Amino acid sequence: IPSFNSTIQDETPISDQSMRGQQWGMFFYGQDDTPTCTKQACSVGDSNNKIKALGYNVIGISKDNAKKHQKFIDKYKLPYPIIVDVETSIMRSFGLFGPKIFMGKEVEGIYRAAIVFDKNGVVTHVIEDIKSEEYGQEILKVIS
Repeated sequence: IPSFNSTIQDETPISDQSMRGQQWGMFFYGQDDTPTCTKQACSVGDSNNKIKALGYNVIGISKDNAKKHQKFIDKYKLPYPIIVDVETSIMRSFGLFGPKIFMGKEVEGIYRAAIVFDKNGVVTHVIEDIKSEEYGQEILKVIS
């Protein structure tokens, strides 16, 4: 995975190096507490226990700030942390933020995806083009 340094919702530091030694499912979404992103986040939350039972951790990432992430986690009782990427530098380093067509116009935005990586930080799966409400199940499929 690309090198990065950031924080999660409670301001705890996180980096690519601190994630080494564990297997992860990291999912990328646009914005906290919007209809589609909430379906995506809750889908992953619903599958979290099964994902953990297979030896993986889950983490989300979006461009929202720590305070907004914490509200989102509290509101939907999400059982995993969310990385703060206000400047979108992490999402860009993964190739998951840039120009796209939205409602007929070109805008800059997130390319919704999930990435699974091993204990050495090597990407083993990239999951794209799936329904938001199926993210948790899709992560489970590729790690099972």
